Amino acid sequence: MGFKVTVDWHTSPAAEGEFNRDHQVKYGSGQSVEASSAPEYKGNEEKVNPEENLLAALSSCHMLTFLAIAHLKRLPVSTYSDNAIADLGKNDAGKIAVVKMTLNPEVVFAEGVEVSEETIAKIHEKAHANCFIANSLACEVEIKH
Repeated sequence: MGFKVTVDWHTSPAAEGEFNRDHQVKYGSGQSVEASSAPEYKGNEEKVNPEENLLAALSSCHMLTFLAIAHLKRLPVSTYSDNAIADLGKNDAGKIAVVKMTLNPEVVFAEGVEVSEETIAKIHEKAHANCFIANSLACEVEIKH
């Protein structure tokens, strides 16, 4: 199984001595996103940056894995929301990298479904261990719940 994205960039006006960092990311599903570098790296703050894309991939993967496990355990989820954070820093090689990602999921189960904090923690642990994106990352991942 493989996945595909197409990244397109074309020259466009920029300040003297600079280049425009705006580009388009087209996903294999047919969706597209206007992207740029982060504002701290001379990008457009109104567009998605690669660090946000990486964080969204982790958060989404963890959520989908959590939902699959909850479904298999017959624990219906009503809502799931995550306010995830990615931190830049220097890695062991001294290169700037995403060094930590923190997920802050809030899960509400269906009305009348009681789930202990211990069970929720175990589902999050199993979701993290089985998330394809988490298994592909070199940085620390913390899950607060």
